[in-house]
Amino acid sequence: MSEDKPHQNLAIIGHVDHGKSTLVGRLLYETGSVPEHVIEQHKEEAEEKGKGGFEFAYVMDNLAEERERGVTIDIAHQEFDTDEYYFTIVDCPGHRDFVKNMITGASQADNAVLVVAADDGVAPQTQEHVFLARTLGINELIVGVNKMDVVDYKESTYKEVVSEVKDLLNQVQFNTDDAEFIPISAFEGDNIAERSDNTDWYDGEILLEALNNLQAPEPPTEADLRLPIQDVYTISGIGTVPVGRIETGMLNTGDNVSFQPSDVGGEVKTIEMHHEEVPKAEPGDNVGFNVRGIGKDDIRRGDVCGPADDPPSVAETFTAQIVVMQHPSVITDGYTPVFHAHTAQVACTIESIDAKIDPSSGEVAEENPDFIQSGDAAKVTVRPQKPLSIEPASEIPELGSFAIRDMGQTIAAGQVLSVNEP
Repeated sequence: MSEDKPHQNLAIIGHVDHGKSTLVGRLLYETGSVPEHVIEQHKEEAEEKGKGGFEFAYVMDNLAEERERGVTIDIAHQEFDTDEYYFTIVDCPGHRDFVKNMITGASQADNAVLVVAADDGVAPQTQEHVFLARTLGINELIVGVNKMDVVDYKESTYKEVVSEVKDLLNQVQFNTDDAEFIPISAFEGDNIAERSDNTDWYDGEILLEALNNLQAPEPPTEADLRLPIQDVYTISGIGTVPVGRIETGMLNTGDNVSFQPSDVGGEVKTIEMHHEEVPKAEPGDNVGFNVRGIGKDDIRRGDVCGPADDPPSVAETFTAQIVVMQHPSVITDGYTPVFHAHTAQVACTIESIDAKIDPSSGEVAEENPDFIQSGDAAKVTVRPQKPLSIEPASEIPELGSFAIRDMGQTIAAGQVLSVNEP
């Protein structure tokens, strides 16, 4: 992987049976991201079994097998290079914590590929994922109209699906000018890395071109420093070393910083990255750093480090817009699940459901409803059960989104609208 290209996190979204994992396998295969020797190993075996196109089948079988076991694919196998970028595929399609991972921490997606099967069109999960992408601020969408081989590469079928998806995008206020539609077959390889003769009626970009032409995300170096703490270590000769990934802003030696909600601070003495001391670090960097006068028991995972003169917000309550994805019954005032925001996991009470939102227009559908359930979007007021540092998504998007979990699953996702500090 070439580190000097700009990096993008790419979410592959869409209905479970529409070929997401086949597409991931195809992208990894076409960009040479599966090691040659791994493919060689399986060549003879595949030929003995008389399987053509063995290499690709191998990648696919591997992906399938990993998913059966509920394991996320080895991280090295989720990255691929194009001429312009190196991409990390955010989590594994079909993985049950996909949503949680998409929302919290390092896997915030910059852009997304929506996979829609030509023979099936818009399905319930397609809608859910599009709404989620919209809520989480994904700006550009590449829509792969997949399984074109199954519908004999018919232009008329492709056009029907495109118009159906455009209607869906319009419903959630997604600018369809920011969406690129491409007829593909992930299984056969049409219009992924090479232009296909089967769709001679299509003259737009193929998938790898479209990925190359995505807008590069601007690193948020100008914003205030926000560094959620993942772990706190004690290292002999240095002392206490908090570790985390810089979400926004810059960290420099000599900076005066504050950790919230623990409400302690001091001067940054050293910053270490990849086992080397560095004078400064920027968004996306994973760092360990030492702060004068801070002991191991003063700070903890879930704290956020920021400038001492303008410390990270701590919420006594906050208002948020949430989307309920799955809940076995209904959600009412007083419900207290666990909120996962950056590296923090805090039980929070939904004090009031202030409005139900029409997911298709974003308008208020009902004031102060008695309950909300799967498929609903709502504005809510939330009270953390212990101090939580969180920011309005409009100001610091990287610290403004969260997942709500209960009963071992992600039940809702949301964004912070405003924070009421104590």
